[in-house]
Amino acid sequence: MLESFPIALMVGTALGILSGLGVGGGSLLLLWLTLVLGMDPGIARGINLVFFLPGAVIACLFRLKQGVLQWKVIVPAAIGGCIAAFIGAHIGFALPMEALKKGFGVLLILTGLRELLYRTKTK
Repeated sequence: MLESFPIALMVGTALGILSGLGVGGGSLLLLWLTLVLGMDPGIARGINLVFFLPGAVIACLFRLKQGVLQWKVIVPAAIGGCIAAFIGAHIGFALPMEALKKGFGVLLILTGLRELLYRTKTK
């Protein structure tokens, strides 16, 4: 039942909204796919990458329309991100799946703690 089209549509919609807000719907999608649906983490990562692309394009178009994209920051960050993604993909295939799972879990916990404890600096 959880793998049915209506459920997948609802989960995808909710996570797409979170992604558009910049909350990290992709991380939540990985949790849904692996913990709830019991999917293989390698397959879940592939689905997550494809899920991210259309949402990222749409969110970028809205940010472009708002005029808030800073190209002097985006271009070098994108170049560095592409290089790091290439290296990370090769490392990811070399590491045991258990190490990747634990590393991702630690990253999610640290990210969650930062979000819970972060306070906006007042001027």
